[in-house]
Amino acid sequence: MTCRTVVLNAGKMNYDGALDFSGLSDEVIVYSDSTEEEAAERAKDAEILVTKELVLSEETVRAFPETLKLICEAGTGYNNLPIEVCRERGITVCNVPAYSSQRVAHTAVMMILCLSSLVSKQIRMLERGDRRNFLDHLMVNHTEVNGKTLGVIGAGNIGQTVIRIAKALDMNVLVYTRTPRKDEPGVTYTDLDTVLKESDYLTLHCPLTEQTRHIIGRTALEKMKPGSFLINTSRGALVDEAALIDALKSGRIAGAGLDVQECEPPKEDNPLYEMDNVILTPHMGWKGLETRKRLVSVAADNIRAFREGNPINVVN
Repeated sequence: MTCRTVVLNAGKMNYDGALDFSGLSDEVIVYSDSTEEEAAERAKDAEILVTKELVLSEETVRAFPETLKLICEAGTGYNNLPIEVCRERGITVCNVPAYSSQRVAHTAVMMILCLSSLVSKQIRMLERGDRRNFLDHLMVNHTEVNGKTLGVIGAGNIGQTVIRIAKALDMNVLVYTRTPRKDEPGVTYTDLDTVLKESDYLTLHCPLTEQTRHIIGRTALEKMKPGSFLINTSRGALVDEAALIDALKSGRIAGAGLDVQECEPPKEDNPLYEMDNVILTPHMGWKGLETRKRLVSVAADNIRAFREGNPINVVN
């Protein structure tokens, strides 16, 4: 029997036209983007929807036709979907949990290394014609990461990849995670306060839930080690951005590397754009071509397994 799959916002993934969605199922209809109203209309007669970080309200999901059986979130996070309502409607939701683990982990480590030498500040000095780093002496901090402590919040696929790289860099690793784990050489699992107070670099690798929203807020920032750095490559709302900006301006922490922000893209007047101690990137961790091709491939595997009666990567 023919299966109709509708991709609601392919442009989010296929901004360069390099991806092919035709292998998702027998019949694939692709839209570059969809509003919520358009999503409800375009879901008619569809058995499967594919979305990428597209926010769908409870009302919209309740309006989906009875023919709809699967929503495939083309990414790791699924906080954009009303999971309980999907369950009530008998709609299975699956995600693609590990397609970008290495690339996102590499982005986090890149930020750690760049912050250790304040590369962003050095680049801005050159942009202003300031060549003192070459002509006088090094005007920025340039420190080793070996022997420093990396705090990791969240120890899923990406967090574990970061931990392995940090160990190769001879960093000491402290980890806070919901799932209890046994310590291993160079890695200590501990409570959140200990991670905040003792980490030279703090990197976030947990999903966005009601429990983790603003897990790094004013209280957490006040507990962080003076002179430490914050790295976020997970979800922008894990961090209270206003509180972070205050902490950066006051020197409470030394800097931040942010591949995700509370509002994406940040508003034009966001001070993070101009701060010398901030590395700001456009949620690029998952956007490499190899990573996006893997994303489509795993989404196709999800759909195939669902149609065969053995669904995988189910989150509801």
